[in-house]
Amino acid sequence: MTTDDLYAQAQAELSTLRDLMRFSVSRFNEAGVFFGHGTDNARDEAAYLLLHSLRLPPDQLDPYLEARLTAGERATALALVRRRVAERLPAAYLTREAWLGEYRFYVDERVIVPRSHIAELLCEQLSPWINDPWAVARVLDMCTGSGCLAILAAEAFPEASVDALDLSPDALAVARVNVKDYGLETRVRLLESDAFAAIPGERYDLIIANPPYVDAKSMAELPEEYRREPRLALEGGEDGLDFARVLLAQAARHLKPEGLLIVEIGNNKDALERAFPRLSFVWLDTSASDRFVFMLRRKDLAHP
Repeated sequence: MTTDDLYAQAQAELSTLRDLMRFSVSRFNEAGVFFGHGTDNARDEAAYLLLHSLRLPPDQLDPYLEARLTAGERATALALVRRRVAERLPAAYLTREAWLGEYRFYVDERVIVPRSHIAELLCEQLSPWINDPWAVARVLDMCTGSGCLAILAAEAFPEASVDALDLSPDALAVARVNVKDYGLETRVRLLESDAFAAIPGERYDLIIANPPYVDAKSMAELPEEYRREPRLALEGGEDGLDFARVLLAQAARHLKPEGLLIVEIGNNKDALERAFPRLSFVWLDTSASDRFVFMLRRKDLAHP
């Protein structure tokens, strides 16, 4: 049976959302689709895509499983599933949205799909490392991409102004959409910048960064779905630490005396500690890992 025949049969014979769930999971498993952009298994990926296609809440599958779909609804849902398999695009690029907890962001192929562990820490207002969230006046989000962390920082620290920097004008165009969607144009400033170049002399209470950190070996082995993302947002050099070195060399002069630097570094903890044996990294716990995000105080960094 050809692929066209398979989907034509599904269109003709499947009727309920449960039917489409089973069909979609089978197709994803059969094709060896790779997950990791918001879901980590075929069932959750299918649920997200199908609920999105039906304009239903993304966390409410069970109440609708026995619902019968119209012919038009089946066609729309099946087309989305078919594209996911055939094109190996991350689901977020197909739906033009990504979620970090309860926060929804517009995304497209100009930005990496949001999935930072720092998001969880911001939703907790970086407790216990920041005692008074209302005392945070200035935040810098380096490598902002879609602007998601800058927006979460503005939400977490109600009195803060946030500078969001990125080297890519395309990424900043996407970030501008999200900043406008959240009504934060007066609090989040988007700047095109190579590292700190656009903000000489500026100092912050908090610098956060989810920079490119995929090392050369891992870049060569990336699944197709990850290859669809901007290479600029992923590639971190031979050991994945190219941008981390820039941050550690320059961040101190951009932090206030009690300021904090918080950086996501992926699986590079051991390489980072070998490269900077004199720095006392504090590794922050998240629900996924305690090895992906480090914190340093300004006093822990080399002074300018």
